[in-house]
Amino acid sequence: MRIIAGKYRSRILKGPSLRRLRLRPTSDRLRETLFNVLGPAVEDSDFIDLYAGTGAVGIEALSRGANLAILVESHALTARLIRQNLESLEIRNSAEVIEADAIRALERLAARHIIADFVFLDPPYEEIEEYERVLEFLDGSHLLAPSAVVIVEHSRRTELPDRFTRLECARRLEQGDATLSFYRLAAAA
Repeated sequence: MRIIAGKYRSRILKGPSLRRLRLRPTSDRLRETLFNVLGPAVEDSDFIDLYAGTGAVGIEALSRGANLAILVESHALTARLIRQNLESLEIRNSAEVIEADAIRALERLAARHIIADFVFLDPPYEEIEEYERVLEFLDGSHLLAPSAVVIVEHSRRTELPDRFTRLECARRLEQGDATLSFYRLAAAA
């Protein structure tokens, strides 16, 4: 697993070595597609990476000029892996690792009045209820900047709602078994 572009381009990240971590890292190819779609909007942004795994998505955002990446991971050994990857790249002030489940971490961030430009989430594909739970939380929170994008990586066999109260799916991209769904705040009626 490597960083695709930017400041840390071609740097290798540590991946899961323990079977019990059960990680499904976002592939280099899918990450490249994601950041090609997001383009220069990532520069100077605040990026939340939920279910961060190795931290590759959040670190890629930092490599491409994000101000801050908040990497959320509930599993202690995996959170340690993220910290090791950040340390190997000497990333200290622009990243924060939160060891908690996604909703609890989002509640903490909301209490701190964090406003995100991007939120990326990719829970384990089989945990379908997690997708809607997090999207519903984000839909009702004030964590999202007006032009924020919520990106959901999921199995192409998983159907996610096109619309919540405020969030609506603006685009879907399929690549292999994976789909990226891009949600934005709906224009006020």
